[in-house]
Amino acid sequence: MVQALLWDHDGVLVDTERLYFQATRELLASVGAVLDEETYRNLFLVAGTGAWHLAAERGCSEAEVAALKQRRGARYTELLLSEQVMIPGVLSLLTELHVDFRMAIVTSSHRDHFEAIHRTTGLPELFEFVLAREDYVESKPDPEPYLTAVRRLGVPPSECLVIEDSERGLRAAKAAGLQCWVIPSELTRHSDFARADRRFESLTELRKALIALA
Repeated sequence: MVQALLWDHDGVLVDTERLYFQATRELLASVGAVLDEETYRNLFLVAGTGAWHLAAERGCSEAEVAALKQRRGARYTELLLSEQVMIPGVLSLLTELHVDFRMAIVTSSHRDHFEAIHRTTGLPELFEFVLAREDYVESKPDPEPYLTAVRRLGVPPSECLVIEDSERGLRAAKAAGLQCWVIPSELTRHSDFARADRRFESLTELRKALIALA
């Protein structure tokens, strides 16, 4: 029996991962550091370590790296506001599921970026709460974000289901002792999802499986 759905955000509900990659790549390029898609996937979506060491290797000081991070954040916000990033069909699916499941978002995004995306979408209203990067100490693949969400919901771990798109998210969910279904994004489709309880190739497939649980 599944009572609660814990949703990752970027890559699952919104098509933003490519914009984060773009913003990070641009700022690293400004100091002569190269970030290609494979390296981004390994550092951000598998290991969860980030790539600012590439700037340090180009001679940037801690203060300069901190400034790059701020500029990356501003550039990412600019990109988020430049287009509609909600994945088609997501809002109708969540509206349908909201009737039968308790739901929360567990994201590695900072809250200001999350709020920039959802200024007018109405999506956050379908969830009991949103855990953003400021709401926990250790980020995915550490289990802390999902353990925090389970405690806050007060639902047994065996009755929670995580929906993820990245290997680091899958690792976090499994380390927290949770079921995890994966729907890969364009950037993560070649990742190792062997530990996933189920894998889906489209939102339509995922929808049918979730509705069957209700």
